[in-house]
Amino acid sequence: MKAVLGLEDGTYVLGDGFGSDGECSGELVFTTQMSGYMEALTDPNYHGQILMFTFPTIGNYGVDRRNFQHPKVWSMGCVAREICQAPEAQPSIMDYFEEQGLLGIQGVDTRMLTIKTRREGTLRAALVVGDDNGAYAVDRARKVTPISDQELIPAVSCRNPYHIKGGGKRIAVIDLGIRKNVILSFKRRNADIHVFPHNTTADQVEGCRPDALFISNGPGDPVRAKDAIRCVSDLAGTLPIYGICMGIQVCCLALGGLTYKMKFGHRGSNQPVRYKDGSVYITTQNHGFAVAADSLPEGCGVLYTNVNDGTLEGFENRYLDITCVQFHPEAHGVPQDSGIPFFDIMFGRL
Repeated sequence: MKAVLGLEDGTYVLGDGFGSDGECSGELVFTTQMSGYMEALTDPNYHGQILMFTFPTIGNYGVDRRNFQHPKVWSMGCVAREICQAPEAQPSIMDYFEEQGLLGIQGVDTRMLTIKTRREGTLRAALVVGDDNGAYAVDRARKVTPISDQELIPAVSCRNPYHIKGGGKRIAVIDLGIRKNVILSFKRRNADIHVFPHNTTADQVEGCRPDALFISNGPGDPVRAKDAIRCVSDLAGTLPIYGICMGIQVCCLALGGLTYKMKFGHRGSNQPVRYKDGSVYITTQNHGFAVAADSLPEGCGVLYTNVNDGTLEGFENRYLDITCVQFHPEAHGVPQDSGIPFFDIMFGRL
């Protein structure tokens, strides 16, 4: 099947399409993870983005729905060097994409596209499956609304509050696009979980009498999470607050700090971070925005920094009892004994 991927800078590449005929558009971003491709594709963080895998072949173990982070694929499209034709389990990625009406392209030079992204920064892109008109794909890419101007959170957040009963600590969660593994991390600790939509108020959160507030991950520019920012601002100092991924950015903005769009972001399961005591951990990450470390308000201290580029990966404010990390502690790209016990520390304090 014909397919073409066009970029806003005028570049386009031809490849073999899979899934269904059609077109999609969004930011082209890359992930360096070598496995967990369905976890990535179903991650709500990728809403508004076309996801490219740097690992040469994906799909070797088929589609395992048990590892989905959401019931549906949120990535706008999939770009790969090669999709495995004979996976160990069924359905294959190709069959699943066709069944679900999703769009993908393989047989393209993902190394070239990754190097281009690292040099030039994240580019807007359009994927057309069923045609190979490069000029059309480039034109469509140039018309894509910049991700900072898109309202992505409402689509991935729950529409109504819901309750997952547990006998332990009561956690109020603001859902900006929460991953399934975060909920599972709470359930393993017998938490009583109250999940609220992105536009919930401080009064609604206080109504469930929580032991702590948790701000989840989510897609797009954190400044768009206005209601969550206001909620954290209103509740700061009244109860413990924790956040991961977009959650750290929301907490920073609520305290008066700043965030910025990164050149190409961090996406993959092999990102090293250094704790304040000098120890280094390998983490899973998926974000294109970050907290400006030099904007952290008084009372906030840096917990983690990225070993590769020095960007901020975690901060705390002990006076307000706020602790946040940029990476995903619920996701493990390496043996779990080398991971950071974020949730154990959180529940140990409550």
